[in-house]
Amino acid sequence: MKFTSEQIAAALDGMVEGNPDVEVFTLSKIEEARPGSLSFLANPVYAKYVYTTKADVIIVNEDFHPEKPINATLIRVKDAYSAFTRLLELYQQAKNNKNGISEKAGIADSAKLGKNVYIGDFVVIGENTVIGDNAKIYANTCIGDHCTIGENTTLYYGVKVYDECVIGNNCTLHAGVTIGADGFGFAPQDDGNFKKIPQIGNVIIEDNVEIGTNTTIDRATLGSTIIRKGVKLDNLIQIAHNVEIGENTVIAAQTGIAGSTKIGKNCMFGGQVGIVGHLTIADGVKIQAQSGIAKSIKKPGSVLEGSPAFHLPDFLRSYVNFKNLGNLSNRISKLEQHVYKK
Repeated sequence: MKFTSEQIAAALDGMVEGNPDVEVFTLSKIEEARPGSLSFLANPVYAKYVYTTKADVIIVNEDFHPEKPINATLIRVKDAYSAFTRLLELYQQAKNNKNGISEKAGIADSAKLGKNVYIGDFVVIGENTVIGDNAKIYANTCIGDHCTIGENTTLYYGVKVYDECVIGNNCTLHAGVTIGADGFGFAPQDDGNFKKIPQIGNVIIEDNVEIGTNTTIDRATLGSTIIRKGVKLDNLIQIAHNVEIGENTVIAAQTGIAGSTKIGKNCMFGGQVGIVGHLTIADGVKIQAQSGIAKSIKKPGSVLEGSPAFHLPDFLRSYVNFKNLGNLSNRISKLEQHVYKK
């Protein structure tokens, strides 16, 4: 897709300074731009590249005053950073504006598809499953029986949604996500073997949730594993059966949450956090990367670090001593020698 500087300026409420008919077809960083690209200047640190960049169009602030001639066409806006962010959103929308149903898809006769949906190659949609308006289901995705996929929701390549799971509106599931696989439920037997406990619940994902690649969310043993609205999950996260994650909580990669733990809203977890099962974590809790949580956190807004984790100020004070243990040990040894000599 190609756009003229005049078209871009109109979309951003900006003013063209230069050639209104120059066309661009890609977006680039100003220091790496090539001909045919559009870039932006918001940080003065990068101002030197305005004079050497090969970008054909540059978005700049209204108050930008060049110190020497510029080859590129400028689009002046109130806030170059915000304008470029808006342009990225428009670009992404245009890029993903797919529709139509592939002849290579396998769709059950009882499935119901909404208006303006996109169904890619080798997608499988099960019996009595409902796909909402404007949903996009990319190639090799499998959706089981009796599922619901909301409006404006996108499932990228190779997503797997097991039977009876529900995904809300305006959600994004990236490649390789698995929703609704069996929870890890096995009962020890007298003979030392483990007997599988049937997992007959489901997963409910509310509106405006985004889930990163290869994250897995297990179905409940009974009832539902629930991801509340606005939650953002990074790549490679494991959410076990009957977990509930509160609204607008964000969790970084490689975190694991064991079964039946309830997490409050507006929490923030760093990468590689481990949380044992059957805990309750209050609203607004922040857990630093690589922390281990072994007991409930009842105070809203707590900040914890360590394994086992404890409150961050205490952790930082303790860490000062911990990293000096070698010196402290040597000092104690010298004191002991001094005392014994007496």
